[in-house]
Amino acid sequence: MSAVTMTSIVAPTAKPVGRVARHQFGAAPATFGKGNGSKTVMMSRWKGMDEDISDDQQDIARGRNMVDSKFQGGFGLGGTHNAVMSSSDYVSDGFKDVSNMTDEGYYISKGFMDRFCVHIAKNFMDLPKIKVPLILGVWGGKGQGKTFQSMLIFKKLGVGPIVMSAGELESGNAGEPAKLIRQRYREASDIIKKGRMSTLFINDLDAGAGRMGGSTQYTVNNQMVNATLMNLADNPTNVQLPGQYQVEEIPRVPIIATGNDFSTLYAPLIRDGRMEKYYWSPSFEDRVGVACGIFKADGVAEKDVEVLVRTFDGQSIDFFGALRARVYDDKVREWIRETGIEAMGPLLVNPKRGSKVTFEPPRMSLDILLQYGKALEMEQENVKRVQLADAYLDGAVLAGEGGSSNTAQSLLG
Repeated sequence: MSAVTMTSIVAPTAKPVGRVARHQFGAAPATFGKGNGSKTVMMSRWKGMDEDISDDQQDIARGRNMVDSKFQGGFGLGGTHNAVMSSSDYVSDGFKDVSNMTDEGYYISKGFMDRFCVHIAKNFMDLPKIKVPLILGVWGGKGQGKTFQSMLIFKKLGVGPIVMSAGELESGNAGEPAKLIRQRYREASDIIKKGRMSTLFINDLDAGAGRMGGSTQYTVNNQMVNATLMNLADNPTNVQLPGQYQVEEIPRVPIIATGNDFSTLYAPLIRDGRMEKYYWSPSFEDRVGVACGIFKADGVAEKDVEVLVRTFDGQSIDFFGALRARVYDDKVREWIRETGIEAMGPLLVNPKRGSKVTFEPPRMSLDILLQYGKALEMEQENVKRVQLADAYLDGAVLAGEGGSSNTAQSLLG
């Protein structure tokens, strides 16, 4: 029998990542000395851990009950054989998975798609002696579908965006929002490093970092958010976290931000070298296309949708989504009457198997949609016309046509 060399022991065909402990050689089975050196067997009874293919937290859980309990420390949920973190803790809160989002039947504006594709492509290209703006600012009126159009395009391009909202741009702790922006940027960069396109997508940037009139308080965090975005635009491949100052080049990440009025932002941030601006004002064709996607499941004809869009020409695109939801009100009222107010709670919150609330979709003809659309417009007019806050500042007022606490009759006038 030929002697077994150390090379045949420590160099198996599948190269292990982890190290082999010294005591494992003594516990090796007899088959180690068998063969001509071309066959390799497992080195120990820790079969699943010879190749370290997961993180330490999962290794802790896999090692449960494999040694005597006196070496494990603690029992129950507090034992050291339980993983401190679950796999969901490793998933970024900002990652938006658009792979399961359906884009069938939804309209994507050609101009919107063109601007997105050009900006993303330019940021991933190596163009000689060309300074490509890192940030694309998409701004326009409220409720025009900027975010939804963006998600449809991300789905079409196979982009995995890291998403931030305006509410994350302010904090009770100074410097936290700026740190979060850098963290999310590096998370997107890690996705790109693994071979998939990604972007940092910031919703309503002007609401979180802009100045809405002279009465808006300008905080340290506002300043640092603007300064951080400027720094990212100037140095997109050298982004350190606080306390880490080594020079490490990372993949460039295009940033896309939406908003309503970018004139409220810090002027040096929106200059042409840092931010490319795109004003999104959907044309009639765009509005009809989006509205057709909204009413497609209800069988509303395209010519009826065109009449609807022309009738409510001054409304934003999300008005038609609200209109479709409003048509369901009568069906919901009918279900409440049949079920009873006392019995509706358990059916809505914790229904038994097979007792989920379902009903036939309501009929959506042009006349019904116009009727509900007029009702929505009337509510909008009431909000603009009946301004109770101004009247309350003047003192107590009585109900009636002359007062501000309007009765139902005075609202119809």
